[in-house]
Amino acid sequence: MSQADLRLYYREGCHLCEEMAALLYRGWPDRLDQLRWIDVDRDPALAARYGLRVPVLVADGAEVCDLAPDPVRLQAVFGAPRNPV
Repeated sequence: MSQADLRLYYREGCHLCEEMAALLYRGWPDRLDQLRWIDVDRDPALAARYGLRVPVLVADGAEVCDLAPDPVRLQAVFGAPRNPV
């Protein structure tokens, strides 16, 4: 997927969010300039919508994965990882 609208909904201090970020940095560093980082706690509506279900990675409005990375779906969106994930 090229030039997708990529969003990562996260929460500060969330270890699952940190793990997802590390995975994305390791596997697809060249795609991260397209990624919008959205802290759900900065918007009450997002905090209510996502609750504890973060991180949530969204590409072009469709959820790719939440809570834990889904390697198959990540590769469908980003292509083969640069480094093993």
